[in-house]
Amino acid sequence: MPNISPRGVAWLKTLHLAFVCLWVGGALGVMVVQNGGGTAEALHGRDVAARLVDDFVVIPGAMGSLLTGLIYSLFTPWGFFKHRWVAVKWFITLYGVLFGTFFLGPWLNSLAPISAKLGGGALADYAYTRARDLNSIWGGIQISTLLFALAISVLKPWRRAAAGQKS
Repeated sequence: MPNISPRGVAWLKTLHLAFVCLWVGGALGVMVVQNGGGTAEALHGRDVAARLVDDFVVIPGAMGSLLTGLIYSLFTPWGFFKHRWVAVKWFITLYGVLFGTFFLGPWLNSLAPISAKLGGGALADYAYTRARDLNSIWGGIQISTLLFALAISVLKPWRRAAAGQKS
């Protein structure tokens, strides 16, 4: 594969970091909005706000991170598996996108319709509280894994995948 110029890599890194900020910051925003307290009457508004942050900040951030990471791996010397830390980041990214798509997103999206129908009574509804609790617990775990991926991007542990190679 052809390599990207150093200036192109700098722009790619900038874009990648911007998307990571959207993903992590948006996920934190969803958690704050969802668990921020307030009145039972405001519950539906918080659920709608959390869904909007997810749809317009978290999802674009995750997709942008995935796409720019793919470009990084294909068009720079980092590759996919040349360094263990890059492989770990790929695992975390794919886990995050898939888990968010099939679990966190549906749990979050189920909240607003219930709170629209029941208002503050949604807090006594099993389906609502279960989805909200699962989203809070697993959303926190997701944020932790994303922060771990961010840390290993900076620290770059496990430099080479093959034993005995210099980094």
